[in-house]
Amino acid sequence: MRHLSDSNRRNHSLRRGVYATALLASLIATGVAAQQDAKGARFMVVSANAHATEAGHAVLKAGGSAVDAAIAVQAALTVVEPQSSGIGGGLFLVHYDRKSGKVTTYDGRETAPAGAKPDQFVGPDGKPLSFREASTSGIAVGVPGAVRALELAHKAHGRIRWPDLFKPGMALARDGFDINPRLAAQILEDKANLEAVQETKDHFFLPDGTPRPAGARLFSPRLGDALARIAAQGADGFYTGAIARDIVEAVTKAPKRPGSMTLADLADYKAVERPPVCAPYRAYRLCGMGPPSSGGIAVIQILGLIEPYPLGAMAPGDDRVAHLLAEAGRFAFADRDHYVGDPGFVSVPTEGLIDRRYIADRSLNLDSLKALGIAVPPGEPPRRQGALPPAHVGPEMPGTSHVSIVDGEGNAVAMTVTIETIFGSRLMAHGFLLNNQLTDFSFLPEVDGRPVANRLAAGKRPRSSMAPTVVLEGETVKAVAGSAGGARIIGHVARTLVALLDQNLAPKEALALPHVLNRNGPTEIEKTADKDFIALMEARGHKISVIDIVSGLTAIVRKDGALLGGADPRRDGIALGE
Repeated sequence: MRHLSDSNRRNHSLRRGVYATALLASLIATGVAAQQDAKGARFMVVSANAHATEAGHAVLKAGGSAVDAAIAVQAALTVVEPQSSGIGGGLFLVHYDRKSGKVTTYDGRETAPAGAKPDQFVGPDGKPLSFREASTSGIAVGVPGAVRALELAHKAHGRIRWPDLFKPGMALARDGFDINPRLAAQILEDKANLEAVQETKDHFFLPDGTPRPAGARLFSPRLGDALARIAAQGADGFYTGAIARDIVEAVTKAPKRPGSMTLADLADYKAVERPPVCAPYRAYRLCGMGPPSSGGIAVIQILGLIEPYPLGAMAPGDDRVAHLLAEAGRFAFADRDHYVGDPGFVSVPTEGLIDRRYIADRSLNLDSLKALGIAVPPGEPPRRQGALPPAHVGPEMPGTSHVSIVDGEGNAVAMTVTIETIFGSRLMAHGFLLNNQLTDFSFLPEVDGRPVANRLAAGKRPRSSMAPTVVLEGETVKAVAGSAGGARIIGHVARTLVALLDQNLAPKEALALPHVLNRNGPTEIEKTADKDFIALMEARGHKISVIDIVSGLTAIVRKDGALLGGADPRRDGIALGE
């Protein structure tokens, strides 16, 4: 095992006090020090909204499976957290079956319509469109995949009847709910985009044209009808009929840059069951989502790169931990940006990228004391095919929501759900927002005359950073975690897993740590971080960007035979267990 230098070690006791003080200050500032993790002996569910968590808890209490609870949670989130996820978007779901010991993943990522063009995000001047111009338009909308993926998972792992799982969401849509301060603030912040689309304006604004404030009752009768159709008819009730027609009309008649989606695009959508990406980490086995998501690969790479270091002996706020995570992030993002795309269209060397020997060789270039300060080039993993593809990185934005569940049989679900950026495309159909997921493709289809791995193509799924993760200890679920946050999701999840697995923190403590990550550029540090900590990172050579960082973590960990669950203090989620 490699250790840091003697000179670095001599200063550890002094720094430990600084780090502990910084961590405690952060926890007090967020109110986490006064809170308790939810605790359960049998099951646990955590989501980004109390109404959704309560829906999942009721399903688990009735004997439902983790997948059953996930469906109820997603239906409710579509109503009460419409700005982040919903049936108009997509998802990745990682499932662990305790009885068989098998981990399975379900890909409900959106696909590009048949009429999509590789250069549709390039302007007449040959330059990429601005993100705002591209995302608030019909050409940004991918064929939604969430409903078909949930149905596929339910057929394999459901125990409660499909129609019953939509009842909590339907009740919330019919009876309404009080808008919370977070949603109200986001409506106000995005006022100009939301009021540009009539159905969206009617939903989020009062009759006099003012944004609906916190505490206002929001009713969603058209969404309630959509959920009822899906409950009665299965996924076909979404992909054909009235809902499908409304989606196509919203996209093809969008006020800006109408899209090409057709009824055939919706009817032909297929969710995909895929093998997970799994790798050992210390005494555990990490399992996540493979391509078209880069999240599972990148999290495995980051933790593999720093595994040789004694992270458990370091304080949670130690700058050495943050430094190692940030530097490992450089290497993971270098590989991600070049190699990962939809495996149906590009050859992704998944096994090579998580090969332990390859990761060990890459780690030799990681300096445990000083930041490299440069963009790391991609590696050359085994089993890759062809020449190294060029990279072009898009502006993957921090929307999204994450759900963590362990049921009474010991099965687990880690599910990240999204409509991409906040409020997606701002287009609504049948009461729900439509995604802008196609802006996760590279806006430039070629670099130096060569095709980019994540270029847009008809029927293709855009690369993602979503990283739903299940951690196993033998045959038992040790942890479930994931986050919102666009491309920063990878860093959020890696840091949380280190806090849970290496440093033995409870979820509330782990999720409250100030964010520190690197996407092969500047090291990004959340504004809540202690100034002394930032100075120490700068002394290590990091070029620092101190910013507001929007995450949406949820996590469950098994400690002393009990399940502990916690939700990100930056959002409105809760955990419930029994």
